[in-house]
Amino acid sequence: MPSPPSEPDRAAGTAAWHARLHHTSRDRLSGDTAQTPGMRRYEGISGKLTGSRKIWMGTTYVEPSMSSGDHHHGEAETGIYVVSGHPVFVFLEGDEERRVETAPGDYIYVPPWVPHREENPSPDEEAVVVVARSTQEGIVVNLPSLRANVPELDAYLAELAAAAEDGDA
Repeated sequence: MPSPPSEPDRAAGTAAWHARLHHTSRDRLSGDTAQTPGMRRYEGISGKLTGSRKIWMGTTYVEPSMSSGDHHHGEAETGIYVVSGHPVFVFLEGDEERRVETAPGDYIYVPPWVPHREENPSPDEEAVVVVARSTQEGIVVNLPSLRANVPELDAYLAELAAAAEDGDA
């Protein structure tokens, strides 16, 4: 049976539960974040805005008939929730472009360092998504193309393959 927490541990835990909450209203979102051509990002939760330590969260808008530039989000895992519109997420699988068509209520997961872009094929409806990242700031690395060399992605994939091999042993 585990021993009960010491008084300093209990006090620290209690303080953490009673820390002040941070509220960012929709009219106070910050556009002072990394941007990619063809889209607008606004942060609502970040290290600099709210003091978060492990997550970034915001809203992204892609205008009708627009396509973002190709980019990745560094070490961050990215979760995306489609609020409105029908954005298309484009990435490479091998040498082929793959397109993931979405609708409101859908979720997308973007692994670390994976080059991708967002497209909005609608001629008259803006696409709006909520984005959450596993880092306190919104990392954005703009790329010249989906085929740009991302050495960190190669290392990440090699690490995953090695872990899978170890699991099979």
